[in-house]
Amino acid sequence: MPAKKFGRKIFDLTQLKKVFRFAAPYKKKLYASIFLSVVLAVISPLRPFLIQYTVNNFIKDKDTYWLILITVIQIGMLLFETGLRFYFTYITAWLGQSVIKDMRVTVYKKVLGLNLSQFDKTPIGTLTTRTVNDVESINDIFSDGLIPIIADILSIISILCFMFYVDWRLALISLAPFPVLIIATYFFKETVNKSFIAVRNAVANLNAFVQEHITGMAVVQAFAVEDKEFEKFKKINKEHRNANIRAILAYSVFFPVVEIVLAFSTGLLVWWGANNSFNAGVIISFIMYLNLLFRPLRVIADKFNVLQMGMVASERVFKVLENEDFIPLSPEREKTGLTSGDGGDTPLAERGKLNGNVEFEKVWFAYNDEQYVLKNISFAIQPGETLAIVGHTGSGKTSIISLLNRLYHIQKGKIKIDDVDIDQYNLDYLRSNIAVVLQDVFLFSGSIYDNVTLRNENIKKEEVIEAARLIGVHNFIMQLPGNYDYNVMERGATLSLGQRQLLSFIRALLYNPSILILDEATSSIDTESEILIQHAIDKLIYGRTSIVIAHRLSTIRKANKILVLDKGEIMEIGTHNELLAKQGFYYQLHKMQFEKKEELV
Repeated sequence: MPAKKFGRKIFDLTQLKKVFRFAAPYKKKLYASIFLSVVLAVISPLRPFLIQYTVNNFIKDKDTYWLILITVIQIGMLLFETGLRFYFTYITAWLGQSVIKDMRVTVYKKVLGLNLSQFDKTPIGTLTTRTVNDVESINDIFSDGLIPIIADILSIISILCFMFYVDWRLALISLAPFPVLIIATYFFKETVNKSFIAVRNAVANLNAFVQEHITGMAVVQAFAVEDKEFEKFKKINKEHRNANIRAILAYSVFFPVVEIVLAFSTGLLVWWGANNSFNAGVIISFIMYLNLLFRPLRVIADKFNVLQMGMVASERVFKVLENEDFIPLSPEREKTGLTSGDGGDTPLAERGKLNGNVEFEKVWFAYNDEQYVLKNISFAIQPGETLAIVGHTGSGKTSIISLLNRLYHIQKGKIKIDDVDIDQYNLDYLRSNIAVVLQDVFLFSGSIYDNVTLRNENIKKEEVIEAARLIGVHNFIMQLPGNYDYNVMERGATLSLGQRQLLSFIRALLYNPSILILDEATSSIDTESEILIQHAIDKLIYGRTSIVIAHRLSTIRKANKILVLDKGEIMEIGTHNELLAKQGFYYQLHKMQFEKKEELV
């Protein structure tokens, strides 16, 4: 059971074991740091002891030879201790940085494999904080937390042993003010801990506010609410300042208290020693012992807070690492891409292409396991056919294509490709055969070339240019500064919505998929751009199984089948002419949504 104090967990051994599992590859450094902490704890009190012996014997007897020799030994010990402390500090920091490097890679890899539903329920900023800030805080467990605390505690014990060995009476007298220090340390630890939590919360609020408002600056300025938002910012910033001031206040009170207690201890020591005829060497050594003793006591409470915050951060990080809502990627891969058998090192290019026979069998799906957005969905698409999906907003159109490439788990039913359940396919093989062109195109900060190839080294620039010519955007790209090396900036901010859409078509062409999904891919394109890419769409669809979510009549009319959805259920399936002839649900949609567009055309 983890230790607790006043109902709050302050030390979790189980959690600590999880963190130290990441230190296993560096156990030599870990053992070395622990060994150094023991050595330093023993070495520190030796110098006062040698000075006591020197004062009582060599200075008193004016033995120059031994005085010089013991001084040289003292200097050597000081240099040796300094070197050990440097290496101890370096090795603990190195250990911490190595652990968090591995941990950050593990966390990010875990995030990449999480089911997409996790991103629907968890703010992106939270996952970013777990991957960056919280993992960084775990470093403090090694560099400023557990190992340094162990070293400080060993040092305190060692110094106390020497003090009581030299003279137990002086030790008790000099330690008389310590109850005051213990009480002050406790209140300092509690105050600083609360302040640290307040500061972290304030930083999170401040970062979230700034990030959100910089991203939405166009809206802020368009509606002239700069002053109101600025007042909100000042309020959050003031809370951040006040939280920091409370922490600073605790430090400004605690450290003077430590100095006062040290002064009282020294005064009591000198007074008692002078009145009881203690020799000078003992008094001098005890003054040095007290200074050595107070050095770790000044910071040990702060280190306990650092350790506690590191443990809290580790708990948050391991919640991500232990999240079981992920899509398994089997390490067993055949050339066919199935998860059974061997051939795990077979490159994707050598595993062959899927034929593209898609079948949904009585599929039920809900995002929250309670409210089904797809109900008993069944349909089939033959290789090379095009299926158009239409329906009102929220009818489940996008959910269908999300399930096809396993972005979510289904609750009931089966989804098959080429008569094989998609769960049986290796995930990267499956998705390498499916290309998705979304309505909201996301571009990464970087060049056009990097965005359309997604840094796939197997795609040559000549192929990119050929695809761009097919789409009809090569001339547009060549007019940009740097051409294909033009930096589109974050989210493609330097390009229009239509231009970003065109780049997504190049991306889809380059990956040459067996199954193509167009999720309202032309809805953001103006009429001129649509004409420009319509012939490219025809070539892209040719010979591929295609699923099209769109309201452009030119695409829907050419589809082999049209699937009509309403509230997650299939209302009708058929060709454009067949469904119009029925004068049913599709006919009403056509009448409401499409006739105006036909008039415009």
